[in-house]
Amino acid sequence: MACETRTTCPYCGVGCGVIAAVGEAGEVSVRGDPDHPANYGRLCSKGSALAETLGLEGRALYPEVDGCRVGWDEALDRVASTFQRTVAEHGPDSVAFYVSGQLLTEDYYVANKLMKGFIGSANIDTNSRLCMASSVAGHRRAFGADTVPACYEDLELADLVVLAGSNMAWCHPVLYQRLAAAKASRPAMKVVVIDPRRTATSDIADLHLPVRADGDIALFNGLLAHLARTGAIDENYVGEHTSGFSQALLAASQASMAELSEATGVSGMVLRQFFTLFAETRKVVTCYSQGINQSAVGTDKVNAILNCHLATGRIGRPGMGPLSLTGQPNAMGGREVGGLANMLAAHMAIENPLHRARVQRFWNAPAIAERSGLKAVEMFQAVADGRIKAIWIISTNPVVSMPEADAVKAALMACPFVVVSDMQKETDTARLAHVLLPSSGWGEKSGTVTNSERRISRQRAFLGAVGEARPDWWQLAEAGKRMGFAAQFAYRGPADIYAEHAALSAFENHGERDFDIGAHAGIDEPAYDGLAPFQWPLREDGLSQARFFADGGFSTADRRARFVPVSAPVPGEADQAYPFILNTGRIRDHWHTMTRTGKSARLSAHIAEPFCEIHPADAAKAGIGDADLVRLEAVNGRSIIIRALLSERQMRGSVFVPMHWTGETAPSARVDTLVSSRTDPLSGQPALKMSGVCVVRHGAHAHGFLVSAKRPDDLPFEYWAIARTEGGYRVEFAGNPPMDGWENWLRRSVLPEEQTQISSYVDGRAGEHRLLAFQADRLLAGLFVSPHPVSVSRQWAADQLRQNHPSPQARSRLFAGRPAAGAPDKGAIVCSCFSVGVNEINAAAHRGCRSVEAIGTRLNAGTNCGSCRPEIRRILEAIQPLVAE
Repeated sequence: MACETRTTCPYCGVGCGVIAAVGEAGEVSVRGDPDHPANYGRLCSKGSALAETLGLEGRALYPEVDGCRVGWDEALDRVASTFQRTVAEHGPDSVAFYVSGQLLTEDYYVANKLMKGFIGSANIDTNSRLCMASSVAGHRRAFGADTVPACYEDLELADLVVLAGSNMAWCHPVLYQRLAAAKASRPAMKVVVIDPRRTATSDIADLHLPVRADGDIALFNGLLAHLARTGAIDENYVGEHTSGFSQALLAASQASMAELSEATGVSGMVLRQFFTLFAETRKVVTCYSQGINQSAVGTDKVNAILNCHLATGRIGRPGMGPLSLTGQPNAMGGREVGGLANMLAAHMAIENPLHRARVQRFWNAPAIAERSGLKAVEMFQAVADGRIKAIWIISTNPVVSMPEADAVKAALMACPFVVVSDMQKETDTARLAHVLLPSSGWGEKSGTVTNSERRISRQRAFLGAVGEARPDWWQLAEAGKRMGFAAQFAYRGPADIYAEHAALSAFENHGERDFDIGAHAGIDEPAYDGLAPFQWPLREDGLSQARFFADGGFSTADRRARFVPVSAPVPGEADQAYPFILNTGRIRDHWHTMTRTGKSARLSAHIAEPFCEIHPADAAKAGIGDADLVRLEAVNGRSIIIRALLSERQMRGSVFVPMHWTGETAPSARVDTLVSSRTDPLSGQPALKMSGVCVVRHGAHAHGFLVSAKRPDDLPFEYWAIARTEGGYRVEFAGNPPMDGWENWLRRSVLPEEQTQISSYVDGRAGEHRLLAFQADRLLAGLFVSPHPVSVSRQWAADQLRQNHPSPQARSRLFAGRPAAGAPDKGAIVCSCFSVGVNEINAAAHRGCRSVEAIGTRLNAGTNCGSCRPEIRRILEAIQPLVAE
């Protein structure tokens, strides 16, 4: 009988509950937890495929020092002694930790305590700096603390939901489905999407504002001025609970409607529609995410949004308020423990001497960091120039995800001492480690995470340890003991750490700090094991609350919120050499740098290679056709090669490139090598959506597509992208043909030494080469080469790796790269949950399925996570006229 464990998804900040079941033979299955208040049983495509990502492929299984296997004692002694010696010789600011929103709160807590209280530096920052730092800074400026005032239920209670800089359908799909269900049940509810691209989220939008990059401040300033002109200001709330309104309104009232239209790129008519809708609707929720935060003026964007909610008093009440959608599963938990370089634990301020003294007393620490440390971009610049001489990187891959990623790689290569704690052994960052420490992964470790609505949930272990992997908190605590602080890091397990974290949140609080989970200060291990999801605060007296600030009570000295005057940035002169604005982000079925999702063939089926989304008119002007390769070059001289995807959903003058591909999966497509290291001056968050690039067609002598049961050993091409598929791998590549010919390359790269039969088809005039390699009835590899992008049915070709091909006739049909007439061919996968392809949807439509719901009934597509529903709708809209004919 299967053993079931309630746990939490390790992907985005929605924080979905998951029930993991382990069968008698050790097989794992997952389903959504119907009782978890974040998702009520829903899971997205990534969450649904979690069981497919638990394999040992690529795992770090034992500690290594200088590439050699060692025991934990030797590895940790090396870490502790090197950090101690570096601090003794160069001071505490010569070392740093760079951690991750993937960590559990308990891991984060120990890392922050060790660095700020015992090493004595604030040089601990996190990849959450790339994600939510501007939201944190905006909250602190306006509210006095990093408090999220709203909750998920407000999405369902609102009459107007504004989605600013958020492709919720792909990046927070379970929340999107909650919103879509609410809108379906109450059609009068309105949804406004503010995004330069017409993303999948726009599928439910009543109004889409294709705002220019960094046009958001002008937009929300214009809204604030309109609210004042039309009498929509809540004067009682403003007078009783805020300060600075007149200055903010003055800053917001400088532009005419024509100037607003120019600054935002949105027509005056659409602006008026949005302003009127917001002004006349009482219950308004504004959700915002990376399109707001990842900007050199991200903090000002956040405050422009907060100003509108404060001015109308639409905050802290059911169906009202701003809601920051957190990108990572525990970015919020990291913020609670002070995992950012400019914060202390328990939402205390590093610049406040009373707070520093309080934390030092509580920790019984020999020192406490007295000033903010280096934020992420500054930190790696300090590694590059030698100020930081030892760095410990935990559960993140900055060589791929940081701006100017090649500079980060060069800095780490030159750094005297690099420690990496990770599940995976061969990440772009792990390859640079002097000491590699194997970390426990999801399903193996235990702790807590906090989601976007301040809800703390347990991640529980349901699998045994893999190899010699250990939890990150244990690694850090053991290093702390070896540095001479055994008593302060003598944790028996994560329950001890959580209890200490809870106690610190209540220590000398007296209601002054919103973050307070003091009710759990004395929690024991059985209670911790059974901990149910809850929203903070949960104070010692048991009092809690779902929302904040309906009646004021802000965390400023006078308990009033601060309006922040903000001004729209003045656009600079366009650089004609780099005329396109590069926008980076996520896609539906992958996560960060694919160390987890890349193991799932199902998740790789929807989009198997990186792409550059470009408007057809821009592509035509540059002589770029759909599926051509293009070269993107940035002002820093770096360039990438990537596949063109022509789409009218993309704004002219901009291109979109996803950030997931790495040196392991597509080395020429690491897009963050192009991104400028320009940051917001307040939050330190880099402008990951605002770099200038040029885009040109990239020619290659040969283009190829390979399906193979084995991962190729040698890919000597200027462009290649590899993805898992059922039964093996699929590879897109382009470049010069191998000097010794395609058959020799195929033999040495992917075929076993045992006898393998290769059949070939060559059209010399057309430059076409097709090779099929068999072992008995099994296809080991299929290679398709052309002078142009290869035209084959890729999903069908990949599926042939799992089929038997007993006859010569059956084998020869594979040369076509597509099934015989009348034979089934899924086409490109649209629904990852049920592996439904575009051809199947087209066929169902021609048989009478004219709606998304009908497609779901016939094929199941769109009935699980729902993330593919916008794409299904677009397919149906494109073929409806043909069906009617």
